[in-house]
This record gives sequence, C-alpha cells and structure tokens, in this order.
Amino acid sequence: MNLFIFGPGYTAQQFIGPYRHRFARISGTFRSPMKAEALKASGIVPYFFDAERYDPDILGEIGRADVLLVSIPPAFGSDPVLKSLSDAIVSAPRLRWIGYLSTVGVYGDANGAWVDENTPPSPVNERSRHRIAAEEQWLDLGKDAPFSVQIFRLAGIYGPGRNALLKVADGTAQRLIKPGQVFNRVHTADIAQTLMASINRPSRNAIYNVADDEPGPPQDVITYAAHLLGLEPPPEVPFATADLSPMARSFYQDNKRVRNTRIKNELGVSLRFPTYREGLEALHAAGEGAIIG
Repeated sequence: MNLFIFGPGYTAQQFIGPYRHRFARISGTFRSPMKAEALKASGIVPYFFDAERYDPDILGEIGRADVLLVSIPPAFGSDPVLKSLSDAIVSAPRLRWIGYLSTVGVYGDANGAWVDENTPPSPVNERSRHRIAAEEQWLDLGKDAPFSVQIFRLAGIYGPGRNALLKVADGTAQRLIKPGQVFNRVHTADIAQTLMASINRPSRNAIYNVADDEPGPPQDVITYAAHLLGLEPPPEVPFATADLSPMARSFYQDNKRVRNTRIKNELGVSLRFPTYREGLEALHAAGEGAIIG
C-alpha cells in the first residue's frame, strides 16, 4: 500500500509514526528546502507543491498511490490540491481512500450545546467558511469516483511536543477564564488510530468528528498540567482583558461540545486517551515538560 500526503506536517507525521510498517512507500509535499530535507530524513519521498505550482513528478506519484491524506488548508477560498490536481486524482488507477483533515470549527458556536456530524455547519469566521467549501469540494469529487472520500473534523490537537505541559514548564501558559466556555481536544494517537481504522474500513463520503469524550474549560487543562509538574498554575486571566492575537481570540468564538459516537460505532475506535487527563499523564510519563535544573 502506497501513501501520498499533501502537507505532511505535525498531525500527519504523528499518523505515520505508528503505522509506517503498513505502507510500502510514503511520499509527500513540501514548500521549503528545509522541509524537503526533513521529509527525506524521515523516509518520506518529497515533492514540491504550493497553491500556484508543483513538481510534475507528483502526477506519477499520485498514480501509484493507494491512500491519499490531505492536510493542506484552503487557500484563497478554494482547495489548492483540487484546484491543481483533481484530474490526476480522479484518474489515479490504484487510489481507494482519501482522507481530508478538517476542523470542528466548521460547526461554529453552539452556546455550549452538543453537536454531531448531522449538525448543520454554521462557521463564525472566514477561515472555517473556507474549510466547509473545501469539504464540499472533496465530497463532490468522491460522489461518483471509484475511491471513497472521508472528512475528519478534528478537535483541538495535542500530543508529543505540543501540549499544556510544555507551556506550563516554559512559562507561556495562560489560564484564560471565559465563563461557560468549553472545548474538546484530541490526542494525536487517537487521530492516527481513527485514520487507520478508516483506511481499513472505507465509507464513501463519510464525515467523522475526531474528539475526546470530555469537553471542558481550557483553564482546567492548564491547572492539571501544572499539578502533574508539581508547579503552581499560572494566575487566572479574564478573557475580555487577555493579551491575545486575533487568531487565538477567534478560537473562543466557538463554544460547543462535540460528540464522537460515529468513530466508535462505525470504525470501532476505542480512544486511548478519552480525556485530557489520560493524555497529559502519558505525555508526562514520557518526559514531556520535564524541568532540568
């Protein structure tokens, strides 16, 4: 089985790690020479691709692919992969599975209520509106194709090298308080196993929420990380007066609880880290956030 990845960044690399042995060949895209070298070092055959141009040898690689993972965000209101390579993808003779990594942000603000895959998207910012448009483009591609297209709406991603333990340890964590605000999260190991379960059990034009079992206030995650490290949690900061970038502030526009029932019932996924507590405990046991003094 050959895997091609558009945008082999953090999440895709965390998928490759435990499942590398399942693929005879792994290739993916890059935009900078440094990224190309990093891909080579990790055993991924690199090909240049951006929204405007690409290495023509990508066409042959797509033709050899059985599995296509798309982890590139929309650009200029459309999906850059489909804009450039939809014909090559549709005609790929071996292709049987496409996974598109999206976000639970497409649901918008539910005022803390539960949402699932049947909830109509209601994005509150342009970034999420572009995601919905890209999802629709991929689903349209898959309607009559010989391969199946799956959309994976990811909750807040954390894992090795990206987690609250590291932020608490380096002093950058904030305990932002916005009454009633909750988020779901998902450990990269559970994203990875969900993708592999879907590859093993494709379902045409399926949409999956990939999230943990316990939506909760963001400040609770920081407090628990500090507890694991034996540190005092940072002081509480009211969201209204917090010094945040526009991007960071925009995430707090959405307040919802995300159901993950479908990945369990249809794909047989049993979460390794059903809440942030198990996830942070495992990361701490692996040495994440260790303070050397």
